[in-house]
Amino acid sequence: MSSSPILRPAIFLTSTSKKTSPLLPLQSRRRSTFSSLMEGGDTKPAASIGGFLAMKPYEPPSWASHLNPIPSCTYSLGHLPTPIHKWNLPNLPEGTEVWIKRDDLSGMQLSGNKVRKLEFLMADAVAHGADCVITVGGIQSNHCRATAVAARYLNLDCYLILRTSKVLVDKDPGLVGNLLVERLVGAHVELVSKEEYAKIGSVALADLLKKRLLNEGRKPYVIPVGGSNSLGTWGYIEAIREIEQQTQSCGEMQFDDIVVACGSGGTIAGLSLGSRLSNLKAKVHAFSVCDDPDYFYNYAQGLIDGLQAGVSSHDIVNIRNAKGLGYAMNTTEELKFVKDIATTTGIVLDPVYSGKAAYGMLEDMASNPTKWKARRILFIHTGGLLGLYDKTEQMSALVGNWRRMEIDESTPRKDGAGKMF
Repeated sequence: MSSSPILRPAIFLTSTSKKTSPLLPLQSRRRSTFSSLMEGGDTKPAASIGGFLAMKPYEPPSWASHLNPIPSCTYSLGHLPTPIHKWNLPNLPEGTEVWIKRDDLSGMQLSGNKVRKLEFLMADAVAHGADCVITVGGIQSNHCRATAVAARYLNLDCYLILRTSKVLVDKDPGLVGNLLVERLVGAHVELVSKEEYAKIGSVALADLLKKRLLNEGRKPYVIPVGGSNSLGTWGYIEAIREIEQQTQSCGEMQFDDIVVACGSGGTIAGLSLGSRLSNLKAKVHAFSVCDDPDYFYNYAQGLIDGLQAGVSSHDIVNIRNAKGLGYAMNTTEELKFVKDIATTTGIVLDPVYSGKAAYGMLEDMASNPTKWKARRILFIHTGGLLGLYDKTEQMSALVGNWRRMEIDESTPRKDGAGKMF
């Protein structure tokens, strides 16, 4: 069997849409442009070469044209298509192949599976005349970071409601991982305790902030947790079309199964619905990293019903529990697994989502090898690398591999011999 080529994401150049006068000296033009930006003088998204950050009309795949409603437009926010390549995992059942789709490479600060949902959600926000967006998540939410970056790209303000522990809710949240990017791009961070979140809920919290912003004369647009509503589901319906195109370019290569982490439900709803409607017909296996399978079957059903698809979530996706100690909490064994996979294959998994999904997948393969024997599996890497920075203390004892280099006293030395580049 010939291996699939790695499809590389395109790289685009961007420039600001505001023109500067050629008569001004360069230094003056820089000051003028900077002052204009700081004063809110340019409210348009950056222009681009090649289509990045462009809004465009949306045409669904033919096999999804009966769904309703169909989005009217979308923004180009991700570097797509993301590559698919073989993943040489150890100890697989006989004849089993695992391939990996690298949605962790859909961008840098704007990356991961959330980009695909935000392409539709941000277009809807702009179409509704929003001047800011609101969303909700955990203190190290990848979705919130991606939303903050996407909003800034499009010159929208971003308000993030982040849940944290009650002992930290009145303290500066710091600059670790996703928080650093969020705060660098100017997101407004609103902290709530986990206890408040549990009693009030994300919808009511977002509505409270929306009312406050409306009273201040703003035009807020609310994006749900994880970007997971029926509109956001189109992001992974579209991803199925992308996978179809990639496999067709390799001689009709077929996948038997798709494996992915599940944290808010939108990704699995889009993947499973798209796989069922398209020619892909791969069975989707979701490993939930929070709540429980029954919750996600019901939530995904609501998203599917919102598109009038007429199918049951139980028929198109298999959801297994992989939350372990709880959301964003890891055992030493799980973290060692993330480290070992990186060392063995070069693929760095995040500990909250894809790390737990891959751990659960290999655990199930070990327990039920005949279930997975001789199957070709596509694992979706949903990103989240920045979440690792929140685990450095736990992982420090697992990595090692350093020492001071031994240099014999007889080694010649000369001042200036080594250039400090």
